Amino acid sequence: MTFPPMSELIPVLQIAVGPVILISGVGLLLLSMTNRLGRAIDRARILRSEWSIAGQPAQTRTVAQLHILWRRADIIRKSIILASLSLLLAACLIITLFAAALTRWDAGGVIVCLFAGCLLALIGSLILFIWDVNQALAALRLELEDALEQKRTG
Repeated sequence: MTFPPMSELIPVLQIAVGPVILISGVGLLLLSMTNRLGRAIDRARILRSEWSIAGQPAQTRTVAQLHILWRRADIIRKSIILASLSLLLAACLIITLFAAALTRWDAGGVIVCLFAGCLLALIGSLILFIWDVNQALAALRLELEDALEQKRTG
């Protein structure tokens, strides 16, 4: 097998920079998502321990918050899966770009599909991420209502 000359590989390297930057950006997004997942899990554990010593009205609110936290953890998990899929497809895209250049394979259709799949997975992940933020605000609303109600009655 003969390799293409360097003058043909340099444009491939230039094209591959885009997916590499995408990998870096999605990696930072994944870091943020895993931190949010950890915080949701930690908060659920705290609420679970408080639930056992709380009175009935507080237990009802705590259970509602735990349901929201469970839903948030599930949303974040799905978001992490889609972001990871986006990373996987970006890595496959880079490999395909180089394989196509080395073998002189016309892989235009495969490259388009990989790139589109990468971006669609990223879009899905970001939609779920936004949904998680809204769920976090719903849980905060429950906590604030609880505190405001205690202040009014106390």
